Amino acid sequence: MDIKKHIIITGNSTVSWKDAIVKAISEASKTIDYLSEVKILEQRALIDGDRISQYFVDLDLSFVIDVNRKDS
Repeated sequence: MDIKKHIIITGNSTVSWKDAIVKAISEASKTIDYLSEVKILEQRALIDGDRISQYFVDLDLSFVIDVNRKDS
C-alpha cells in the first residue's frame, strides 16, 4: 500500500497556464522525490492593459512516502 502526502504549490509564467504548471512541477521535482499526481486547484492571471501579463496556477501535488527510507 502506498502512503501519499499532498502539498499545495503555486506556479507562475508570463507565457501560459500550461507553462506555469510545467515549470512548477519541474521545480518541485528537484527537491521532492516520488511525485505521482497533480490536481489543478485554481487558475488566475494578472491583466496589464488589454493583455494577460502573468499566469498563476495553484496545484495540489501528491508524492509517495518511501516507508523504507533510512535517515542519514
